[in-house]
Amino acid sequence: MTLRFLLLLLLACLPSCTDEEPVVKVDMSRVESVSPPGTAEAITYAYLPQYSHSVSFERHRRLLEYLRHKTGLSLRQIFPNTFAEHIKMVERGEIDISFTNPFVYISLARLGSEAFARIVEADTGADFQGQVIVRADNPAIGRLEDCRGKRLIAVDPNSAGGYLYPMGLFYDHGITREDFQEVTFASGSGGRQEAVVLAVYAGAYDVGTIRKGTLDVVRDKIDLEQIRVLAETRPYPGWVYSVRKGFDPSARDKIAKALMALKASRPEEARILSAAGMVGIVPARDADFDSVRDLITRLNVSGDIR
Repeated sequence: MTLRFLLLLLLACLPSCTDEEPVVKVDMSRVESVSPPGTAEAITYAYLPQYSHSVSFERHRRLLEYLRHKTGLSLRQIFPNTFAEHIKMVERGEIDISFTNPFVYISLARLGSEAFARIVEADTGADFQGQVIVRADNPAIGRLEDCRGKRLIAVDPNSAGGYLYPMGLFYDHGITREDFQEVTFASGSGGRQEAVVLAVYAGAYDVGTIRKGTLDVVRDKIDLEQIRVLAETRPYPGWVYSVRKGFDPSARDKIAKALMALKASRPEEARILSAAGMVGIVPARDADFDSVRDLITRLNVSGDIR
């Protein structure tokens, strides 16, 4: 009885609507997104998809954590599926910080992107190289000239170490694209460097072109004794950091300062750099990549990735 009395009393105390009160209509067709107070939109950071997304994430995860801590900026890694998609996303303002090969950077520079840093690698310094690989037990290929009439698989027509640089090497030996029986590019999203190695390993193609360092990535997947490096290209400018047109200069400077402060002599920072395949980061300017522009002209490729 007491419980029923209390419930009736509570209901009597609640406000009720009457006919005299105005009715508020809510238009659900008009919706506006509201950010939580005090939060800023994250700066987007993308690694050109030369490897699988999981490899790209693991390589740069510690580096992103370091940059967030060092700069106080909110950074988020995103994952384009193809080189062309990466460029389109920069053009639309969806990627703020790009980590790309020099060939792709040249396309980004045409859109107003600005180079501000490039990496130093243990084997090649601030430059890097492409490699031509074959199966170790392939008796038909002993030198570059033997690649004529063979089936070639490359990473992507817009890959520097995985196509452009090796094609420059072939060109220097009098071999053009038309001299191959077949030229195929690895398909799918990300992971194309690994796909080239696996295709040569399986015997699906006679010759593959990759960037130097890729064989270390697939070391746990195949028997590397079955792969032979037939030749290496000359060094060209290495991978580059750039910011899209219109990006905040003060944020760029903070990120550049933090990147170049990383030292391999400090154990924790050495782990960050090592995971990303680097030993250091140095300043860069657009003119650093003129040798790549010269190669594009010599090979008569557009250099315009779409």
